[in-house]
Parts: sequence; structure tokens; C-alpha cells
Amino acid sequence: MFERRLYHHIDWALVIAIIALCAFGVATIYSATFDPTRGASHRYVVQLYAIALGLLAMLVMLTIDYRAFTDKSHLIYIAILAVLVTSYLTGITLFGAVTSSAGVALPPDVTSLSGVTISPAGLALRLLGTVAYIVISMVGVAAIALFLSTVTDSALGAAMGALAVLVTSQVLVTLDAAAAIRPYLPTRYWLAWIDFFREPVLWRDIERGAGIQLVYLVVLLGAAWANFLTKDVAT
Repeated sequence: MFERRLYHHIDWALVIAIIALCAFGVATIYSATFDPTRGASHRYVVQLYAIALGLLAMLVMLTIDYRAFTDKSHLIYIAILAVLVTSYLTGITLFGAVTSSAGVALPPDVTSLSGVTISPAGLALRLLGTVAYIVISMVGVAAIALFLSTVTDSALGAAMGALAVLVTSQVLVTLDAAAAIRPYLPTRYWLAWIDFFREPVLWRDIERGAGIQLVYLVVLLGAAWANFLTKDVAT
């Protein structure tokens, strides 16, 4: 059961900040999907359902002692492995499989966005490239948060500041008035990973996206280091 003493240990500032961020996201989706001829889209309603489910899940988790998960960590690990195996077998059953030279059942060839067939091995390489690009895309976010952590004593302020920068960047990307600065926004090329699934791979936006993240990393890490040198860490 929920213990009243936990009420005083909840970081209400963080909860309020997350709810405010969710509200901003819903407003953004409503605005971006609004059609003057057809009215509002229902996509923002789906987001509201997701937020409500998330808050409900948070309340449920508050009633569970975290040590219960620690004691059953091995069971949770086995359950995760079972889900992975089940997903693999379900995919093979629904979509079929081809047998490799080593006798291993592999998913069948898939069609790229360009209409060309991609082999399982080629798909695996493209998925690895996609994961690597997404990791690189998050480097800029980490650099922003690190820099903000040197100008504020609040860890929450640094984290929410980085999120605010990302949300603002996403909004500006969709605005025609921001066309002049759009190529330099940190989230401008976030969706360039989809070009890995074209044939041939379109490297232009992928390279630009990686380059932008590298610039943010170098500049903000330098600024964070310079600002950190002015701090009196001894006190």
C-alpha cells in the first residue's frame, strides 16, 4: 500500500516539470496537426491517453517497494529473455524465414524505401548504422545538458533546460520563418537515420547530422570546461 511518508519524499518540482513538458508536447501536436479545413486531428488525444497511462503507472510503482524488484531480478531477466525469444519465433511464424548456409533460420529479405530488396545481412548492417547514428544524435543533447550543469547548481534545471532546448528546436524545425537557422538546429537531422533504409544509402543528411552534433559537442564541451575552471569546487 502507499505509505504517507513517501508523499514527503516525492520530488514535486520534477513531477510538475514533467507534466508541464507533457502539456507543451500535447499543445505542439495539436498545433502541428490542426487543419483549418478539417479541424483538429485526434492525434493529440492519443498523447493524452499515453500521459494518463504513464501517470497511472507511476502511481502503481510508488506502491511497490523497490527491493521487491531487486529480490526478483533474476526472474525479470528470464522474463525479458522469454519476450525476446517469443518475438523472434512470432516474427518467423508470421513472415516466414530463409535458411542460411549455416542452417540458421533468418528473416526473409525486406524491401527498402527505394523498392529494392535488402538481404538479412544488409538489414543487420543498416540497423547497426541506425543505432550508431541515433547515439551520435544524442551527443549534442549530452553536451547541452553538461554545459547547463556548469551554469546552475540544480541538476533538475540542467536536465529540463536541455529538454527545453530540444522542444524549442523541434518547434523551430517545423516553422517556415525559421528556415534561415533550420540547418543549424540540433534536431534538424534527427530523422536522417531513415536514409539508411534506402538503396543506395543517402549519406548527405546523415553526414550533415553527424557534423552538426560534432560541432555542438566541441563548442559546448569547450564552453563547459571554460566555465568549470571559474568555479570554486573546493567550497
